[in-house]
Amino acid sequence: MLWLKAFHIIAMVAWFAGLFYLPRIFVYHADLPLSDTTGYKRFCTMERRLFWGIMTPSAIITLLLGTGLVHMMGYSFRHPPLWLTLKLALVVLLVIYHIYCGVILKRFTLEKNTHTSLFYRFFNEITVFILIGIVLLVVLKPMRF
Repeated sequence: MLWLKAFHIIAMVAWFAGLFYLPRIFVYHADLPLSDTTGYKRFCTMERRLFWGIMTPSAIITLLLGTGLVHMMGYSFRHPPLWLTLKLALVVLLVIYHIYCGVILKRFTLEKNTHTSLFYRFFNEITVFILIGIVLLVVLKPMRF
């Protein structure tokens, strides 16, 4: 089980690295004029490779290994402890965030971005709070609040 946990953490770190970096790329991409076609295409390529080559495979591995850990640790998805319920809720938010990053990526690809770099600066911080919540819940395993 320790190997499973170790690879779950490794995959999670890779996923979060992408989740921290992709919105930062969006910040710079949003500031780039459409007239700079070479730069614009370069950003689209970087975003696509990060999203599909690193983030999405890491997310899938994280979710699969996490499911395995829940099962191996004897927790039930029907009646999980409170800390696990809250952690899973944060993971769902993270998956939604991930999917929305894909939507934004598609908008940039189609040259239909509607957000400013300031929006992406704030958008980039959401994952920090989700990560803090997940780590605190897993480490402290609070029984009640």
